Amino acid sequence: MQLPFLGRGWAFPPAFDRNVPGVQMLEDEAEIASSLAVLLGTLQGERVMIPWYGCNLDELIFENLDTRIKTLVADKIESSLLYFEPRIRAEKISIETHEEQNGVLLISIDYLIKATNSRFNMVYPYYIQEGTDIDLAITVNPLGES
Repeated sequence: MQLPFLGRGWAFPPAFDRNVPGVQMLEDEAEIASSLAVLLGTLQGERVMIPWYGCNLDELIFENLDTRIKTLVADKIESSLLYFEPRIRAEKISIETHEEQNGVLLISIDYLIKATNSRFNMVYPYYIQEGTDIDLAITVNPLGES
């Protein structure tokens, strides 16, 4: 059953299929879940046309994970959802820290889609991927320029 009033948009990252012309599209609840993931992973200022769009979680990356920071993370997410995702109402945002020693926060968002009164849950893993497989070979410019 399609629910066109929930929205339709590009899959992110954009994907293409040889058998279907154009970009792959997401619809309904899948489009909302994708929109939430994009919102949480976007820094304010990344979008040229909407510079205030995003959640700015990266500015807290090196803070000590105490109650104050957990509350601030939840508040940033709640504010972003309020302003940029009007199709849902966040019911509960919780931060799971059992992977804290590995540098991973699991952000759980329980939300209600307003138009259908359907409840969903999303777990957003927040961490930084280390560049451990980076080739550190230094290339020398043959002209001696830097």
